[in-house]
Amino acid sequence: GPFRRLLAELNAAGDRPPVTCVVSDLIMGFSMDAAKELGLPYVQLWTASAVSYLGYRHYRLLIHRGIAPLKHIKQLTDGYLDMPVEDVPGLRSMRLRDFPTFIRSMDPDEFMVGYAIKETERAAGASAVILNTFGDLEGEAVEAMEALLGNGDSKPKVYTVGPLTLLAPSSTSSTISNLSLWKEQEECLQWLQGKEPASVVYVNFGSIVVMTNEQLVEFAWGLANSGRHFMWVIRRDLVRGDAAVLPPEFLAETAERGLMASWCPQQEVLNHPAVGAFLTHSGWNSTSRACAAACPLSVGPSSPIS
Repeated sequence: GPFRRLLAELNAAGDRPPVTCVVSDLIMGFSMDAAKELGLPYVQLWTASAVSYLGYRHYRLLIHRGIAPLKHIKQLTDGYLDMPVEDVPGLRSMRLRDFPTFIRSMDPDEFMVGYAIKETERAAGASAVILNTFGDLEGEAVEAMEALLGNGDSKPKVYTVGPLTLLAPSSTSSTISNLSLWKEQEECLQWLQGKEPASVVYVNFGSIVVMTNEQLVEFAWGLANSGRHFMWVIRRDLVRGDAAVLPPEFLAETAERGLMASWCPQQEVLNHPAVGAFLTHSGWNSTSRACAAACPLSVGPSSPIS
Protein backbone atom coordinates (compact mmCIF):
# COMPACT_ATOMS: atom_id res chain seq x y z
CA GLY A 1 0.00 0.00 0.00
CA PRO A 2 0.93 3.70 -0.07
CA PHE A 3 2.41 3.71 3.45
CA ARG A 4 4.68 0.76 2.71
CA ARG A 5 5.85 2.46 -0.49
CA LEU A 6 6.59 5.62 1.49
CA LEU A 7 8.72 3.71 3.99
CA ALA A 8 10.57 1.91 1.20
CA GLU A 9 11.25 5.17 -0.64
CA LEU A 10 12.51 6.87 2.52
CA ASN A 11 14.88 4.01 3.24
CA ALA A 12 16.08 3.88 -0.37
CA ALA A 13 17.03 7.57 -0.36
CA GLY A 14 20.65 8.17 0.50
CA ASP A 15 20.31 11.79 1.58
CA ARG A 16 18.61 11.19 4.95
CA PRO A 17 18.77 8.73 7.85
CA PRO A 18 16.68 5.59 7.26
CA VAL A 19 13.44 4.82 9.06
CA THR A 20 14.32 2.46 11.91
CA CYS A 21 11.00 2.28 13.79
CA VAL A 22 7.31 2.96 13.11
CA VAL A 23 5.06 4.51 15.78
CA SER A 24 1.38 4.82 14.89
CA ASP A 25 -2.13 4.85 16.30
CA LEU A 26 -3.64 1.48 17.16
CA ILE A 27 -6.48 1.90 14.68
CA MET A 28 -4.05 2.28 11.76
CA GLY A 29 -3.34 -1.42 11.42
CA PHE A 30 -1.95 -1.07 7.91
CA SER A 31 1.11 0.66 9.39
CA MET A 32 1.95 -2.47 11.40
CA ASP A 33 1.67 -4.62 8.29
CA ALA A 34 4.02 -2.30 6.40
CA ALA A 35 6.55 -2.22 9.23
CA LYS A 36 6.60 -6.00 9.52
CA GLU A 37 7.02 -6.44 5.76
CA LEU A 38 10.10 -4.21 5.89
CA GLY A 39 11.46 -5.78 9.08
CA LEU A 40 11.03 -2.62 11.17
CA PRO A 41 10.08 -2.48 14.86
CA TYR A 42 6.52 -1.30 15.35
CA VAL A 43 5.31 0.64 18.40
CA GLN A 44 1.57 0.98 18.86
CA LEU A 45 0.10 4.13 20.40
CA TRP A 46 -3.29 4.05 22.14
CA THR A 47 -4.34 7.63 22.84
CA ALA A 48 -7.44 6.77 24.88
CA SER A 49 -7.66 5.09 28.30
CA ALA A 50 -6.53 1.55 29.07
CA VAL A 51 -10.09 0.83 30.23
CA SER A 52 -11.45 1.82 26.81
CA TYR A 53 -8.97 -0.53 25.12
CA LEU A 54 -10.26 -3.37 27.30
CA GLY A 55 -13.87 -2.44 26.51
CA TYR A 56 -13.23 -2.99 22.81
CA ARG A 57 -10.88 -5.94 23.27
CA HIS A 58 -13.48 -7.85 25.30
CA TYR A 59 -16.03 -7.76 22.47
CA ARG A 60 -14.80 -11.27 21.66
CA LEU A 61 -15.56 -12.37 25.23
CA LEU A 62 -19.15 -11.09 24.91
CA ILE A 63 -19.63 -12.98 21.66
CA HIS A 64 -18.05 -16.15 23.08
CA ARG A 65 -20.47 -16.07 26.03
CA GLY A 66 -23.46 -15.58 23.74
CA ILE A 67 -24.25 -12.17 25.21
CA ALA A 68 -23.78 -10.52 21.81
CA PRO A 69 -24.99 -9.98 19.16
CA LEU A 70 -28.47 -9.03 20.34
CA LYS A 71 -31.23 -11.52 19.55
CA HIS A 72 -34.03 -8.96 19.19
CA ILE A 73 -34.28 -5.19 18.89
CA LYS A 74 -36.42 -5.05 22.05
CA GLN A 75 -33.29 -5.96 24.03
CA LEU A 76 -32.21 -2.34 23.59
CA THR A 77 -35.05 -1.21 25.87
CA ASP A 78 -36.24 -4.18 27.96
CA GLY A 79 -33.45 -4.14 30.56
CA TYR A 80 -31.19 -6.62 28.75
CA LEU A 81 -28.41 -4.02 28.53
CA ASP A 82 -28.37 -3.85 32.34
CA MET A 83 -27.28 -7.50 32.54
CA PRO A 84 -24.18 -7.81 34.78
CA VAL A 85 -21.15 -9.14 32.92
CA GLU A 86 -18.91 -10.87 35.46
CA ASP A 87 -15.25 -11.86 35.35
CA VAL A 88 -14.10 -9.38 32.72
CA PRO A 89 -10.30 -9.03 33.09
CA GLY A 90 -9.41 -5.49 34.11
CA LEU A 91 -13.00 -4.22 34.24
CA ARG A 92 -15.08 -4.22 37.43
CA SER A 93 -18.85 -4.08 37.94
CA MET A 94 -19.62 -4.16 34.23
CA ARG A 95 -23.02 -4.31 32.57
CA LEU A 96 -23.55 -4.87 28.88
CA ARG A 97 -24.48 -1.19 28.49
CA ASP A 98 -21.07 -0.21 29.89
CA PHE A 99 -19.25 -1.56 26.83
CA PRO A 100 -18.70 0.64 23.74
CA THR A 101 -22.00 0.87 21.87
CA PHE A 102 -20.97 -0.85 18.63
CA ILE A 103 -21.71 -4.15 20.39
CA ARG A 104 -25.44 -3.26 20.59
CA SER A 105 -26.16 -4.82 17.22
CA MET A 106 -28.22 -7.74 15.96
CA ASP A 107 -25.84 -8.26 13.04
CA PRO A 108 -23.31 -11.06 13.70
CA ASP A 109 -21.13 -9.49 11.01
CA GLU A 110 -21.32 -5.91 12.33
CA PHE A 111 -18.30 -4.21 10.74
CA MET A 112 -17.28 -2.04 13.68
CA VAL A 113 -17.37 -4.96 16.10
CA GLY A 114 -15.09 -7.02 13.87
CA TYR A 115 -12.85 -4.04 13.23
CA ALA A 116 -12.48 -3.29 16.95
CA ILE A 117 -11.60 -6.90 17.73
CA LYS A 118 -9.08 -7.10 14.89
CA GLU A 119 -7.31 -3.85 15.68
CA THR A 120 -7.11 -4.33 19.47
CA GLU A 121 -5.82 -7.89 19.08
CA ARG A 122 -3.09 -6.62 16.73
CA ALA A 123 -1.39 -5.07 19.75
CA ALA A 124 0.01 -8.50 20.65
CA GLY A 125 2.19 -8.33 17.52
CA ALA A 126 3.72 -4.95 18.29
CA SER A 127 7.25 -4.42 19.59
CA ALA A 128 5.82 -2.19 22.33
CA VAL A 129 2.60 -0.40 23.25
CA ILE A 130 2.43 3.20 24.48
CA LEU A 131 -0.57 4.36 26.52
CA ASN A 132 -1.71 7.91 27.25
CA THR A 133 -2.40 7.11 30.89
CA PHE A 134 -0.56 6.51 34.16
CA GLY A 135 -0.39 3.67 36.64
CA ASP A 136 -1.87 5.45 39.66
CA LEU A 137 -5.08 6.01 37.69
CA GLU A 138 -5.37 2.81 35.65
CA GLY A 139 -2.89 0.34 37.11
CA GLU A 140 -5.36 -2.55 37.22
CA ALA A 141 -6.46 -2.03 33.62
CA VAL A 142 -2.87 -1.74 32.41
CA GLU A 143 -1.95 -5.02 34.14
CA ALA A 144 -4.95 -6.73 32.53
CA MET A 145 -3.92 -5.37 29.15
CA GLU A 146 -0.37 -6.68 29.60
CA ALA A 147 -1.75 -10.13 30.45
CA LEU A 148 -3.91 -10.14 27.31
CA LEU A 149 -0.91 -9.38 25.10
CA GLY A 150 0.61 -12.80 25.69
CA ASN A 151 3.38 -14.50 27.63
CA GLY A 152 7.11 -14.95 27.26
CA ASP A 153 9.85 -12.84 25.75
CA SER A 154 7.89 -12.06 22.58
CA LYS A 155 5.05 -10.16 24.30
CA PRO A 156 5.21 -6.39 23.81
CA LYS A 157 6.20 -4.15 26.68
CA VAL A 158 3.51 -1.68 27.74
CA TYR A 159 4.61 1.85 28.62
CA THR A 160 2.37 4.37 30.37
CA VAL A 161 3.52 7.87 29.41
CA GLY A 162 0.46 10.00 30.13
CA PRO A 163 -0.94 12.50 30.51
CA LEU A 164 0.73 13.44 27.23
CA THR A 165 -0.16 17.09 27.80
CA LEU A 166 2.53 17.20 30.51
CA LEU A 167 5.24 16.19 28.02
CA ALA A 168 4.80 19.25 25.79
CA PRO A 169 3.09 22.16 27.58
CA SER A 170 1.18 24.31 25.12
CA SER A 171 2.15 27.89 24.38
CA THR A 172 -0.25 30.49 23.05
CA SER A 173 2.60 31.95 21.05
CA SER A 174 3.22 28.73 19.18
CA THR A 175 1.80 28.47 15.69
CA ILE A 176 1.46 24.70 16.01
CA SER A 177 0.13 24.36 19.56
CA ASN A 178 -3.55 24.63 18.62
CA LEU A 179 -4.77 21.33 17.20
CA SER A 180 -8.36 21.85 18.34
CA LEU A 181 -11.30 21.11 16.05
CA TRP A 182 -12.67 24.56 16.95
CA LYS A 183 -11.32 28.11 16.93
CA GLU A 184 -10.28 29.13 20.43
CA GLN A 185 -11.33 32.40 22.05
CA GLU A 186 -8.37 33.86 23.93
CA GLU A 187 -10.68 36.25 25.82
CA CYS A 188 -11.56 33.28 28.03
CA LEU A 189 -8.20 33.67 29.76
CA GLN A 190 -8.67 37.42 30.09
CA TRP A 191 -12.05 36.87 31.78
CA LEU A 192 -10.44 34.62 34.40
CA GLN A 193 -7.98 37.30 35.45
CA GLY A 194 -8.81 38.80 38.82
CA LYS A 195 -11.16 35.99 39.86
CA GLU A 196 -10.61 34.45 43.30
CA PRO A 197 -8.60 31.20 43.38
CA ALA A 198 -10.71 28.08 42.76
CA SER A 199 -13.87 30.18 42.37
CA VAL A 200 -14.85 29.37 38.76
CA VAL A 201 -16.65 26.29 37.43
CA TYR A 202 -15.42 25.45 33.92
CA VAL A 203 -18.01 23.63 31.78
CA ASN A 204 -17.14 21.93 28.50
CA PHE A 205 -18.77 18.83 26.98
CA GLY A 206 -16.10 18.25 24.34
CA SER A 207 -15.81 18.79 20.61
CA ILE A 208 -18.38 16.27 19.31
CA VAL A 209 -20.91 15.51 22.08
CA VAL A 210 -24.49 16.66 21.43
CA MET A 211 -27.49 17.03 23.76
CA THR A 212 -31.13 18.12 23.70
CA ASN A 213 -32.11 21.69 24.47
CA GLU A 214 -33.94 20.39 27.56
CA GLN A 215 -30.66 18.98 28.85
CA LEU A 216 -28.90 22.24 28.06
CA VAL A 217 -31.48 24.21 30.06
CA GLU A 218 -31.19 21.78 32.99
CA PHE A 219 -27.43 22.33 33.13
CA ALA A 220 -28.01 26.08 32.84
CA TRP A 221 -30.24 26.24 35.91
CA GLY A 222 -27.85 24.00 37.80
CA LEU A 223 -25.10 26.54 37.19
CA ALA A 224 -27.41 29.41 38.11
CA ASN A 225 -28.47 27.74 41.35
CA SER A 226 -24.86 26.97 42.30
CA GLY A 227 -24.22 30.66 42.87
CA ARG A 228 -20.71 30.22 41.42
CA HIS A 229 -18.86 32.04 38.68
CA PHE A 230 -18.72 29.84 35.61
CA MET A 231 -17.22 29.63 32.15
CA TRP A 232 -19.37 27.56 29.82
CA VAL A 233 -18.24 26.42 26.38
CA ILE A 234 -21.32 26.08 24.14
CA ARG A 235 -20.44 24.98 20.62
CA ARG A 236 -22.75 26.13 17.84
CA ASP A 237 -23.67 22.48 17.19
CA LEU A 238 -23.96 21.37 20.83
CA VAL A 239 -27.75 20.99 20.69
CA ARG A 240 -28.95 18.10 18.54
CA GLY A 241 -30.68 19.33 15.37
CA ASP A 242 -31.26 22.86 16.62
CA ALA A 243 -29.64 26.01 17.93
CA ALA A 244 -28.86 26.29 21.64
CA VAL A 245 -31.52 28.45 23.30
CA LEU A 246 -30.96 29.54 26.90
CA PRO A 247 -33.80 31.06 28.97
CA PRO A 248 -33.64 34.87 29.14
CA GLU A 249 -34.14 34.60 32.91
CA PHE A 250 -30.98 32.49 33.17
CA LEU A 251 -28.97 34.97 31.10
CA ALA A 252 -30.18 37.89 33.21
CA GLU A 253 -29.51 36.14 36.51
CA THR A 254 -25.96 35.06 35.60
CA ALA A 255 -24.83 38.03 33.49
CA GLU A 256 -22.37 39.23 36.15
CA ARG A 257 -20.82 35.85 36.92
CA GLY A 258 -21.01 33.76 33.78
CA LEU A 259 -19.12 33.69 30.48
CA MET A 260 -20.37 31.74 27.47
CA ALA A 261 -17.82 30.95 24.74
CA SER A 262 -17.79 28.83 21.61
CA TRP A 263 -14.40 27.31 22.47
CA CYS A 264 -11.34 28.06 24.60
CA PRO A 265 -7.72 26.95 25.13
CA GLN A 266 -8.68 24.15 27.49
CA GLN A 267 -5.35 23.20 29.05
CA GLU A 268 -4.57 26.83 29.88
CA VAL A 269 -8.03 27.33 31.36
CA LEU A 270 -7.69 24.21 33.52
CA ASN A 271 -4.25 25.35 34.69
CA HIS A 272 -5.56 28.79 35.68
CA PRO A 273 -5.69 29.25 39.49
CA ALA A 274 -9.20 30.75 39.27
CA VAL A 275 -10.67 27.45 38.01
CA GLY A 276 -11.76 25.21 40.87
CA ALA A 277 -13.90 22.56 39.15
CA PHE A 278 -14.48 21.09 35.70
CA LEU A 279 -17.93 19.86 34.60
CA THR A 280 -17.17 17.51 31.70
CA HIS A 281 -18.49 14.73 29.47
CA SER A 282 -15.53 12.68 30.71
CA GLY A 283 -13.87 12.20 27.33
CA TRP A 284 -10.32 10.96 27.72
CA ASN A 285 -8.60 14.12 26.49
CA SER A 286 -10.61 16.22 28.94
CA THR A 287 -10.06 13.76 31.79
CA SER A 288 -6.30 13.49 31.26
CA ARG A 289 -5.95 17.28 30.93
CA ALA A 290 -7.81 17.75 34.20
CA CYS A 291 -5.49 15.22 35.86
CA ALA A 292 -2.49 17.12 34.49
CA ALA A 293 -3.89 20.34 35.96
CA ALA A 294 -4.96 18.70 39.26
CA CYS A 295 -8.45 20.11 38.68
CA PRO A 296 -11.42 18.42 40.43
CA LEU A 297 -13.97 16.85 38.07
CA SER A 298 -17.75 16.63 38.01
CA VAL A 299 -18.60 14.17 35.27
CA GLY A 300 -21.59 13.36 33.08
CA PRO A 301 -20.21 10.58 30.86
CA SER A 302 -21.28 10.91 27.23
CA SER A 303 -20.50 7.30 26.32
CA PRO A 304 -20.49 4.01 28.24
CA ILE A 305 -16.73 3.54 28.34
CA SER A 306 -16.23 7.09 29.67
